[in-house]
Amino acid sequence: MQYARQTQEALDRLDESLMRLRDMIKRGQNQEAIQYMEAGDLKERFSELQNMIILSQTNNLGARGTSQTGTF
Repeated sequence: MQYARQTQEALDRLDESLMRLRDMIKRGQNQEAIQYMEAGDLKERFSELQNMIILSQTNNLGARGTSQTGTF
C-alpha cells in the first residue's frame, strides 16, 4: 500500500510539473521551458518516479513479506 501511495504522489508531482511546462510553452518562454526540462523540477520529478519504478522491480519487498522475514 505504501508503494502505491508514494507512486501516486510522485505521479501527481510530475503532472503538476508538466502543467507548469505547458504554461511556459504557451507563454512563449521556450528557453525557460528547455531549462526546466533539462535541469529543473521536471527532470527531478521524472527521475524520482523512475527511481521508484526501478527499485520496485529490483526489490523483492511487498505486501506478502520482506526479504528478511519471507512470506506469510
